[in-house]
Amino acid sequence: MLAELNEIKALRKRHNLTQSQLAKLSGVSQSLIAKLEAGLIDPSYSNFRKLHDVLTGLAEKKEPKAGDIVSERIISVSKNDMLSEAVRKMKHYGISQLPVMERDNLIGLIAETNVIESIHDGKDVRKLKTAEVMDEAPPSVPIKTPIKVVTELLRISPLVVITDKGKPKGVVTKADVLSKMPR
Repeated sequence: MLAELNEIKALRKRHNLTQSQLAKLSGVSQSLIAKLEAGLIDPSYSNFRKLHDVLTGLAEKKEPKAGDIVSERIISVSKNDMLSEAVRKMKHYGISQLPVMERDNLIGLIAETNVIESIHDGKDVRKLKTAEVMDEAPPSVPIKTPIKVVTELLRISPLVVITDKGKPKGVVTKADVLSKMPR
């Protein structure tokens, strides 16, 4: 979203930039910035866009990324594993869901809820394979994805798989986000 003209000065100051520094970074003159901030001119769209892109780019560089909070160990099951194996892993590691993987491909998610629903439906969970009760795969995002995007996904999914060069690198759960919060 583009900033308003009157926000340029506040954004510049938030990033501790002088008018000269911002001018150099964005490829416009310092006098243009001074006139713009004083409300004396209405810049061309291209000049405004240059300033906006520099200022928003600085904000994005400072924002934490998925790679900053990722749990790099992926504890998973395969679609052919017995459901009891998934339950054993969840209990052993104290987690409530597991990605279902085939080689390096994320194909589904198995959670405590899946097990509870199977029991409720009268199924013999000792005879079920994970593929029979798993949900669709959780979302996956690249390692440089802003945490804001990851937390938005965590509102609808119990975990997010973090990828590096297209391959799963780790996961982020709600607990990971809470554990990394500043004290």
